[in-house]
Amino acid sequence: MSMRELNIREAIREGIREEMAADKRIFLMGENVAEAGGIFKLTEGLLAEFGPARVIDTPISEEGFVGMAVGAALTGMRPIVEVMFIDFITLAMDPIINQAAHIRYMTGGQAKVPLTIRTTLGAGRSSAAQHSQSLHAWFCHVPGLKVVLPSTPYDAKGLIKTAIRDDNPVMFIEDKMMYDFKGPVPEETYTLPFGVADIKREGGDLTLIATSSMVQEALKAADQLSSEGIQAEVIDPRTLVPLDKETLIKSAAKTGRVIIVDEGYRSFGVTSELAMTILEEAFYYLICPIVRIGALDVPVPFSKPLEDATIPTARQIFEAAKRQMSEQP
Repeated sequence: MSMRELNIREAIREGIREEMAADKRIFLMGENVAEAGGIFKLTEGLLAEFGPARVIDTPISEEGFVGMAVGAALTGMRPIVEVMFIDFITLAMDPIINQAAHIRYMTGGQAKVPLTIRTTLGAGRSSAAQHSQSLHAWFCHVPGLKVVLPSTPYDAKGLIKTAIRDDNPVMFIEDKMMYDFKGPVPEETYTLPFGVADIKREGGDLTLIATSSMVQEALKAADQLSSEGIQAEVIDPRTLVPLDKETLIKSAAKTGRVIIVDEGYRSFGVTSELAMTILEEAFYYLICPIVRIGALDVPVPFSKPLEDATIPTARQIFEAAKRQMSEQP
């Protein structure tokens, strides 16, 4: 494959553009996605290319336009809905949880909801507590929803195309701080399957499992550890639902030391579920207890220094890894 450099914003936009060009049933809707090109400029240019019938600005009513998208999906369309911030998705929980997630099951498979909901998580912009949360774990708890968290441009493009083609509702959750992050993306079209984790870096001394932007923090920590002779394996699940348990368990059994990093709140979150997945299947291979690193259990502060203190960092991962390595088999 011939490669070029794109950032995550460009990769997702290109994936959406390719799917819209190939299938006229696909349309995009959300607040400011048309004329303004989206709050993070991800949908820029799509209105000019596909017109106002397929790139639609909506009123400020998440429950209303997400509900409309569920109805459109039930009638054979394939909507892509953008909710600016995952914080705002609380307003659309009824159409997502009570309708989209359950209709296929309740109709015995007679009805499908091919709906992709794009939204953003993550702190770091000094946007305060109502625009900075990482609430992706909520949707992992609901059968019927698929949950995707890309961490690279390559993954972002391949996964958005798979999400749009899926006949089930997909929560496609992007870290707002990573839109400018660049990486290689093939010029040829491609998709990536759900439920297949990616080993971003191989190693035999300990396992770092990280999601979304925390993958890059884990890779930074792995670089630091390597300079001290410690080889960390870095794994990105890419999709939390479906989850590639086999890859996580296999790595944990190989290294015996596991650190799990996620920007969601540490309590009752993704780190807990992944840790238990490993404990249930690889307990006797573990040399020391699993370490979980998540956001502090506080509302995200507006103050930049305080906000930064709530977000997991490469330094925290590095120090936790050093402590784990001091444990002897």
